[in-house]
Amino acid sequence: MSAGAVYPDMVTGAPGDEMLDVRIVSADGKPFHCIGNIPVEPQSAIGEIEDADAVVICDLYTSIYDVPKGRYPREIDWLKRVHQQGALLTSVCSGSLLLAEAGLLNGHQATAHWAYRDMFQRHFPKITFRNETVLCLAAEADRIVTAGGVTAWHDLTVYLIARYCGYQTAIETAKVFLFSGHSEGQSPYSVMTRPMESNDGPISDCQVWIADHYATTKPVEKMVERSGLNARTFSRRFRAATGFAPIEYVQALRVEEAKQMLETDQLSNDDVGAAVGYDDPASFRRVFKRGTGLSPAAYRKKFQRISQIARPH
Repeated sequence: MSAGAVYPDMVTGAPGDEMLDVRIVSADGKPFHCIGNIPVEPQSAIGEIEDADAVVICDLYTSIYDVPKGRYPREIDWLKRVHQQGALLTSVCSGSLLLAEAGLLNGHQATAHWAYRDMFQRHFPKITFRNETVLCLAAEADRIVTAGGVTAWHDLTVYLIARYCGYQTAIETAKVFLFSGHSEGQSPYSVMTRPMESNDGPISDCQVWIADHYATTKPVEKMVERSGLNARTFSRRFRAATGFAPIEYVQALRVEEAKQMLETDQLSNDDVGAAVGYDDPASFRRVFKRGTGLSPAAYRKKFQRISQIARPH
């Protein structure tokens, strides 16, 4: 709503004209309270909106274990209709679950908050989930754009203003609100969220064991031996139970532990790598960057800054 209006006011003292007509809509148009008991007063019911240039689906605040299928039939029908009429559909965080349920993301890449990776893979297998991406434009040609975690709305806002108001207005708006974007993607923020134990007895036992022995040498071989299965069967059952290949699972555990050490400890980067099972510093840096999108040094700098801000002065 501020595009075109606030920047001139900030630099000249005279507000400009609003360039976009933005409305909050809901199924029935009635006021409601969202999470945190924050009141929201929609301006319209969806049945009153015959067409739209663009729609932004906000975060649903749904559990990562609770697929919200069947809860929003009126909203989904409306989204399908306005999309057929030419609207651009966009979403933030778990809002992309509505697009997924509507079938509009089938055959496409899409994103949401990284914590919904497992939900998408299990319940929406026709969608390629990009948990590392902040703003997914892969389906832009089909008028669908999805954004990652909640503050990815910054990136989506700049994109929408640039698309409808021009690049210069987008830059000016970013300056007003101090938007810097998430150029490093979601990977630095993601955490291993999968349940640590599966229903497959031998695999569950190995998961419990590896949680305390991730730094051991040849961890996959030791898990195979512990399971009593042959290597191929173990690998197949491990992936079916966890969604990870065994070595990927070990690497994810090691990276998670390394992240916590880099955030709080004073060990050198190489010592952190050795502590989680990598005697070769180059191998540690390679695996860590693949998992987080940042080098260990860059990750330490990013998150230790937060701890420094939070520390009493």
